[in-house]
Amino acid sequence: MMPALTIARYTLLEALRNRLLWLVLVMAAAAVAVSGFLNELALTESRQLQAALLGAVLRLAAVFLIATFVVTSMAREASDKGLELLLALPLSRAVYLFGKLAGFGALAALPALLFGALALFFAPPAQAALWAFSLLCECWIVAAFSVLCMLTLSQVLPALAAALSFYLLARVIATLQLLGHGASTAHSNGQQALSTGIDGLALLLPHLDQFTRSDWLVYHNGSGADLAAIATQTAIYVALLAAAALFDLHRKNI
Repeated sequence: MMPALTIARYTLLEALRNRLLWLVLVMAAAAVAVSGFLNELALTESRQLQAALLGAVLRLAAVFLIATFVVTSMAREASDKGLELLLALPLSRAVYLFGKLAGFGALAALPALLFGALALFFAPPAQAALWAFSLLCECWIVAAFSVLCMLTLSQVLPALAAALSFYLLARVIATLQLLGHGASTAHSNGQQALSTGIDGLALLLPHLDQFTRSDWLVYHNGSGADLAAIATQTAIYVALLAAAALFDLHRKNI
């Protein structure tokens, strides 16, 4: 475990030296400023509107920052021949991969903790903690998928586009299911086939629409069942993505 922890430590140090923490703080300040401005414009339920908007903006900012850093960090390591140097040492590829995933997972805790502290201004501690934990799990899934994309595609732009497309699709898959089922009841067999295809895709994707919901900050309706569902999905998908990334890493001729 020590080599993996060392890789994780240096991955986290790389993020801190690249001023990622300052960027997280700037994102948080910008989100608070925008939500406060819209709070002044709202005629009714201004505080609820501010909480919902702040939660949505902070969630997107955290995911975008984590995905971007994971992809660019691994691309920089590949261009500097750091991966070849590490694998030349007496450690396995699994140790390298798990060290990188642990480092990116620790990095995801930074925006989750900071943004969760901001959520305390709008929700009770239990609801804010649930929201922050859900954001952390969401970032873990995105980070693991970004690692897989970078190992598979090896280019920054395609890997980042694939990671963000995966996140967007996982966010809207439940809405696509509802639209597909409504269309299949009113139209032909082609619409039913499309609905079946969407249902099959929904079985493969995590339902990120159930993660980091803004209504937890607005209506304080989060529960232990939500926490259990989020933890279960996160454990399953991070394990599957890590296994796929490890398979792809072993397949590479380095």
